[in-house]
Amino acid sequence: MSEADSSGGQYGVQSSGGNAVTAEKRLRVTNLTRGAVLATSLEVADTAPRRNKGLLGRTGLEPGGGLWIAPCESVHTFFMQFPIDLVYLDRKNRVKKVRERVPAWRISVCLSAHSILELPPGTIRATMTQPGDTVEFTPATGSE
Repeated sequence: MSEADSSGGQYGVQSSGGNAVTAEKRLRVTNLTRGAVLATSLEVADTAPRRNKGLLGRTGLEPGGGLWIAPCESVHTFFMQFPIDLVYLDRKNRVKKVRERVPAWRISVCLSAHSILELPPGTIRATMTQPGDTVEFTPATGSE
């Protein structure tokens, strides 16, 4: 159990700029290496209840949407109604592993990851994201 879980407090996810990000905020995620935007309205799952629920109960992700699960090194897609792209990140927001179009009823793990981006299928291919790339989190702009 992580410190955030045991204390009941919110996990202080850090953006690359060093500012704490709260779960209520939406984020923009940019692959700095490729100059490509991965998400424009990313939700943050940084508490045990939010991490446990993940994307369950949804019928899909809007283009530009997604979920950042932190801390996290594995996910499952049991009971999911749509495939997702997965981007595993280390503590410095470097891509450790990618998995495209993961269908329902799968488990995916990267033990060297600190967090995972769950994105609409096709995002990894469209942005050419690959291990070694660096991503940056900034506040989302516009209607959130």
